Amino acid sequence: MATIEDFHKVDIRVGKIVEVEYFPEARKPMYKITVDFGPEIGIKKSSVQLVTLYSKEELMGKVILGVVNFPPRQIGKFLSEVLTLGVPDKDDNCVLIIPDKDTAEIGGRLF
Repeated sequence: MATIEDFHKVDIRVGKIVEVEYFPEARKPMYKITVDFGPEIGIKKSSVQLVTLYSKEELMGKVILGVVNFPPRQIGKFLSEVLTLGVPDKDDNCVLIIPDKDTAEIGGRLF
């Protein structure tokens, strides 16, 4: 069983997507995104399987949640620096977890 101390070890922050590009080298349809997590964390990159539900235009400027303190993960030739958080829909496609108010502070930590 996880403890509250375990939960506090995971650093989940609010970020804003500032760049989106297709990731043609990936085995599954993916995007490479660049996310601004504010002055403390900075700009980070992530690979995301969102092609089915989100266009590049929909993702630009979207505010999301991401885990910023996991080790980077190599996805082909791309180094994914953060884990972008989502949940499955009925077809097992990724639906982003996003703040429900646009007043969420970029770089703010989940508590």
